[in-house]
Amino acid sequence: MNRSAATRTALICGISGQDGAYLARFLLDQGYRVAGTTRDAQMSSLSNLVRLGIRDQIEVASMAINDFRSVLQVLARFQPQEIYNLAGQSSVGLSFEQPVETLDSISVGTLNLLEGIRFLDRSIRFYNAGSGECFGDTGAQAADENTPFRPRSPYAVAKAAAFWEVANYREAYGLYACSGILFNHESPLRPERFVTQKIVRAACRIAAGSGERLQLGNLDIHRDWGWATEYVQAMQRMLQLDQPEDLVIATGVTQSLQSFVATAFAAVGLDWQAHVDTSPALLRPTDLRYGCANPARAEQTLGWRAHTHMPEVVQRMVAAEQASRDAHQPA
Repeated sequence: MNRSAATRTALICGISGQDGAYLARFLLDQGYRVAGTTRDAQMSSLSNLVRLGIRDQIEVASMAINDFRSVLQVLARFQPQEIYNLAGQSSVGLSFEQPVETLDSISVGTLNLLEGIRFLDRSIRFYNAGSGECFGDTGAQAADENTPFRPRSPYAVAKAAAFWEVANYREAYGLYACSGILFNHESPLRPERFVTQKIVRAACRIAAGSGERLQLGNLDIHRDWGWATEYVQAMQRMLQLDQPEDLVIATGVTQSLQSFVATAFAAVGLDWQAHVDTSPALLRPTDLRYGCANPARAEQTLGWRAHTHMPEVVQRMVAAEQASRDAHQPA
């Protein structure tokens, strides 16, 4: 795991998202040349890169990940040594409304990148963003690298397909290709379509006197929530191993959404029960009651472990949201 980052080029597909932005910053700190793609680089504000103060240090190109010609052009232009595939539709909830787009952008997009590597340069190391959603509902049994997939959303089906594409190209063509099976990881860069940020922002608005009530779906779901900046470090470490390996990346601690809500409202001095309603309209067609992970293999193989757990994740997100609100208040 001591490969030098000097003069190495990393291409981050989906650089405008939470993970893409944090990964870009981490790789720059490691001495990489960093390039990134988004669907329309000319129209995208790349606000996350701007927020992290790294926009000017990154070369950005437009790429339609489900268009093989577009993928080939970008790979030929940047000639990366490492590719991080974080692109594609990223919301479980939205995947029920846009299943075709979800499957196309994730499974076809991953296939195009793998084929591009096979055609142009088989020495490229490829990281694919997998998901703990692929395991489905394992009950209280913690999922590890040997747990079978039972996906229960279009998003999870697409991620499972991409995972097996990566495994197939690794075995059939000898590519250095691996998937990080990441469980939930949050940060202030999360968009509000994710329930975690929806909760945090609503709690801050209510504490500031908005008078609104927060509408949520099933509060009895349980998830393993970590801190995104730690997780991108695991991605980079996975491409430094002598042999590629698929690994579960998580904290190993599962908490209920109700606990997340209670922690967020407590952080702004409120009792959540006075401000939150549950709505059947927000229930998904199928949902996982428990998301439990066993990340022991990642610690053994990468020397990586999560240090930030749900209560601190929530407190950091609330603090960042309050700081952002204060910064935008008129003087």
